[in-house]
Amino acid sequence: MPVFAYTAIDSSGRTVKSTMEADSETLVLSKLRDQAMHCTDIKVAKKGGSISVGRKKLKPKTIVVFSRQFATMIDSGIPILRCLDILSGQAKDHLMKETLEAVTNDVKSGMALNEALQKHPAVFSKLYVNMIRAAEVGGILDLILDRLAGFLEYESEIRGKIKSAMMYPVLVLAFSILMLFILFSFVLPKFKEIFTGMDVELPPVTAAMFKFGDFMQSSWWVIILAVGGVWFGIKQWGKTPNGRYKLDYMKLKMPIIGELALKMSIARFTRTFGTLINSGVPMLRSLEIVGETMDNAVLTAAIDQTRSSIREGQKLSDPLTKSNLFPTMVTCMIDVGEESGRLSEMLVKVGDFYDAEVEATVKGLTSMIEPALIMFMGGIVGFIAISVMTPIFKLVNSVK
Repeated sequence: MPVFAYTAIDSSGRTVKSTMEADSETLVLSKLRDQAMHCTDIKVAKKGGSISVGRKKLKPKTIVVFSRQFATMIDSGIPILRCLDILSGQAKDHLMKETLEAVTNDVKSGMALNEALQKHPAVFSKLYVNMIRAAEVGGILDLILDRLAGFLEYESEIRGKIKSAMMYPVLVLAFSILMLFILFSFVLPKFKEIFTGMDVELPPVTAAMFKFGDFMQSSWWVIILAVGGVWFGIKQWGKTPNGRYKLDYMKLKMPIIGELALKMSIARFTRTFGTLINSGVPMLRSLEIVGETMDNAVLTAAIDQTRSSIREGQKLSDPLTKSNLFPTMVTCMIDVGEESGRLSEMLVKVGDFYDAEVEATVKGLTSMIEPALIMFMGGIVGFIAISVMTPIFKLVNSVK
């Protein structure tokens, strides 16, 4: 995604120079208008400078440690500039060190901390920047930094659990595909030579299997190219707005996988939204940030529609209910939170519930995948064994 450098005038008349990551220049201008900012200059940022590392990513643990240490120093009464000097000096990650040095220089020149962080979208997300902005306004920087660290730590922990749970099935599947490739490419051709030399009449199923083995042995690269071509085509189509929307819609409608993807998205939506609201970020701005951090275009569109409905005076729960994407339990909890004035608390509770649901679904899915893979492999091996043994039985009967 390209990064645009812009110069704009905010509502107070102050000139702001910063960068924004977006799909197009039009989208940047639209977002600036939503923030009541008048853009005077915009261009695609050149490679190099503070955003030259846009394609590199930091480990979540690095940001978590930075936030924890920053919060402790601020709570101890150390000035922000001194904190940044210390943190940049002890940073081991090269990208983090360069970024903190640039942030320190910007703050020294009179820029607000959130504006300095906003210039580095590859390191500090929009969620992070906006929570820091709310913290500076409210004078609770240490509290927000500690809350951010906890949020990022928990999200990283959930992702780690999902990855570790899916590791075994993925390895088994990869090993199974490798074994089948070896079987069809090297083992079956040997049996074919034996049967051909003995002039045995092959059953249709066995003959078809040997033909497939010949194809695998001589044209295995065609299969790899075909799979790679399909994958590349889908990936390129997914980069278009229409393609991404349809692919994300299909993901949500897939059995089991779609349910898991929806639960993960709802957990992220509620937890992020609740954290932003609890940190003092306005609701409409919070929804904009949450929509930009979602990984599913269908849910992003529903959240954008929710923002429009709230501007027209509707309750938060009404447009979410009409989208037919959010379960009744979620919309009811949000409705109760709005009525009681405890929206952020309700959102965090819903996030906790769906995080637990994601863990349970992943465990159930892995427990189903393992026997399914074993049955799949057993069925294929059994089919190959029967196909090979049938001509042998014919040969034995003919000898008798």
